[in-house]
Amino acid sequence: MELIFATGNKHKCEEARTILGPSVSIIMPSALGFSGEIPETGTTLKENALQKAAFIWDKFRIPCFADDTGLEVDALNGAPGVYSARYAGESCSPLENVRKLLLRLQNTSARTARFRCVIALITDRQPEFFEGVVEGKIIREPKGTGGFGYDPVFVPDGYDKTFAELTATEKNLISHRKRALEKMALLFK
Repeated sequence: MELIFATGNKHKCEEARTILGPSVSIIMPSALGFSGEIPETGTTLKENALQKAAFIWDKFRIPCFADDTGLEVDALNGAPGVYSARYAGESCSPLENVRKLLLRLQNTSARTARFRCVIALITDRQPEFFEGVVEGKIIREPKGTGGFGYDPVFVPDGYDKTFAELTATEKNLISHRKRALEKMALLFK
């Protein structure tokens, strides 16, 4: 089976290929000549994933999937959530997002959080959704040089290192995206 992964991120695509295995051929929209922007204007992770997948489905009529991911902090009522990538503003840097998060949490000891990934899959019928979650906590200052985004301040449950301190292999073993992809992979086995 061939699936389009509605992303421009090669690392995500490789991760999906590894998890879904050889029975599923994963291609990116760029392999079909698409170089535009994929819209992402939903107010929830599920809406964004569906919007991206539906956009690519409408263009190519080939089974496709898309994901959206957010960091949800309990003390902030689930923020930054769907706005994780632009928490500090539309053209902010990941470092600015982390700074704003730490500033908002500076006076609280309630630091539980989770990374949530939602995948929308569209084949020839109704969309299907798959979710992966990693629970953890936000520490008070960044640690580590790996990963991206909020990884330097997120310590997953059962670990004493941030995502940024773990190796890519260690992180990918427990990642929220991996958990969502594994659920989707069950359809193709």
